[in-house]
Formats: sequence, structure tokens, C-alpha cells
Amino acid sequence: MSETFENYRFKQLLSSQIAAAFVLLGFAGLMVWDQLFWWANNEDYSFGFLVPFFVAYVLYHRWPVIGSYLIRGAGPDSGPDACPAGGPSAAPSSVNRALEWIAVIGLLGSLLLFGTGMLIRMATGPQNPATFAIAVSFSGILLSSVFIFAKETVDGSPMSLKARLAVTLLFVFPALIWLLSAPMLAVLDNKIRVFLMNKVTVMVFGICDFMGYELERQGNVLILPEGSVGVEEACSGIRSLTGCLFAGSFFGAVFLRQFWKKVLMVFLAMCLAVLMNLVRSMFLTLWSYHHGPNAIDADWSLPLIGNIGTVHDVTGILIMVLTSIGLLCFLPIFNYKLPDFEEDEEEGYHISNETPGN
Repeated sequence: MSETFENYRFKQLLSSQIAAAFVLLGFAGLMVWDQLFWWANNEDYSFGFLVPFFVAYVLYHRWPVIGSYLIRGAGPDSGPDACPAGGPSAAPSSVNRALEWIAVIGLLGSLLLFGTGMLIRMATGPQNPATFAIAVSFSGILLSSVFIFAKETVDGSPMSLKARLAVTLLFVFPALIWLLSAPMLAVLDNKIRVFLMNKVTVMVFGICDFMGYELERQGNVLILPEGSVGVEEACSGIRSLTGCLFAGSFFGAVFLRQFWKKVLMVFLAMCLAVLMNLVRSMFLTLWSYHHGPNAIDADWSLPLIGNIGTVHDVTGILIMVLTSIGLLCFLPIFNYKLPDFEEDEEEGYHISNETPGN
């Protein structure tokens, strides 16, 4: 990135863009106020307290690019001699106007949905449908507003459609991450929990049976020689799934540039969360098999540290940490660049010594 944060100051933007930014900040504040209840009262979404800080960091991290587009009409990597936004390619087109109308309609619809959700929230108190509606509508408000108010640069030149879309894509993470920190609709949440619990029970039973352990399965309950162990909602993996999706989204937003890599990182986070939760459930089952069904609720102590919590809770935290570390280990693979090959008339192909640009 060739430009620094200081090169593009917020006060350089158009007055309409600055006003829109403060209005969007107000909408974000209302949404955070609504979700605070769930973050404080539902352990599955306690990671939500981190979301505002991570969103702020992503916006700070991306500001040189965002500011470059809004002020110069081109990305910082395009250099100082880049074609200004008001060039022929930036002239209004039918596609541009069509997308503007779609953005305006999306903004109006999102505002209506946001208002409806807030009215329900204030009239009836916290509830899943209202929170979900507010989170979805905020995503629409933010993305639509960015596209609409990125129509011109600070000098009044029309911005090209490609640049407007590039700016809008930079706000995908700040817009959509709130869908993870908000509780899902009850029907969808229950279906996912039941599905995960059933699959975890079947796979743990199959692996233990293959290893020669004597146990039976009755629904989501495993019958052991000294008692039974149930795969309850806390063991479904929904907490680790949402937490790992958040971690994967953040790593993709900050450390990866290509959109397909970001999507792949989120998918990988989901797969790792499911796999690591299976490992945890397998460990807890074997621990119960050898130490008794109540052993997973016993306190676990370490030398020089003492009590660190129950076996059940400690393994849950450990799985989250290991999954995050695993995602970090994949970043060098995603960012690996093959050496550039150049053709030499006399020596044929050889590896270029030039360092690939960022």
C-alpha cells in the first residue's frame, strides 16, 4: 500500500459523505445497543463484545484504500498519475443508473425494516426476530449508502462504476459481520443445533465402536459401562461455529486481498470448527468412559496454576484457541506467491529477481 493513513483525512470528504458517515454511525450505535443484551446473556454470542472493536480496526486498516478512492477516484496502488475519476470511462451509463436505483430501493427497504425492528424491540423488549431484522437491515443500509455516496470524488468528478463497486466491497465485512454476532431466528437455530448434535453423536459412536469401546447409542445419548453421556446443546458446536466464523471472517478481511480467498477462509473456518468440535466430543466421551460420566464436570487443575475450570469448559476454550491458531497457519499458504518467470531469448525461462508487488 503506497499511501499512509495521514494522506487521506476524513475532513477532506464531501459534506454529504461526512454527514452520511455520522448517520451510519448512529444506526450502528442503535444496533450495538440492541445486541448488547444477547452478548451479555447468551454465552454463544459473548464474542460479540469484540465485534465493534474489530470492525473499527478493519475500517482503520482499510482507510488508505477507501480514502484514495473517495478522494482521488482510484486505489492507492494505481500511482499518482492514475486517470482521474472524471475521465470518459466514468461517464454515467445505463448500468450505473440501474445500480443506483437498486441501491436507492435497497436503502429505502432497509430503512423500513430497521425501523420496524426497532419498534418491535422497544415495544416488546429483546427478541430474536427484531434483532435479526435490525442486523440484516443495517447491512443493507451501509452497503447501499456507500454505493450511493461514492458517486463523486471530493472535486465533484463522477466516479467510475468499477471504483464505486470497489469501495462498496471494502465495507462487506463491517456490514455483514453483525449477522454473526446477532442470534439467529429460533427455528433456524434449533434446526442447526439438532443437526449438529445428531451428527456429532453418530460420528463419536461410530469412531468409539470402531476402536472397540463397548457403548450403545440412544438418540443423542451414549450409554457407557458406568453410566451415560448426553450430547447436549452446549456440545452441538454452535458456539465454536459462530466464533470460528467470526475469526475466519476477520482474518480474511485483514490478511487476504482476493475475494475468493476470503470466502475460502470463511469456509475453512466452518470446516475446522465442526472438525475440532468432533475432536472435543470424542475426547470428552473417552474421558467419561475411563473416569466416569461425571468426570467431565469435575474441576481440572494444573501444576503451579491450580484450578482452571471444568474439563468440559476448558476443552471448549482450548478448541477455540486451536482453531484460531490453525486458521492463522493457513494464512501464509493463502498469501504464497509463485516466483515470476520471464522468458530470456538466450537462456530460455528463468526466475525473476523482482519482488512481487502488494
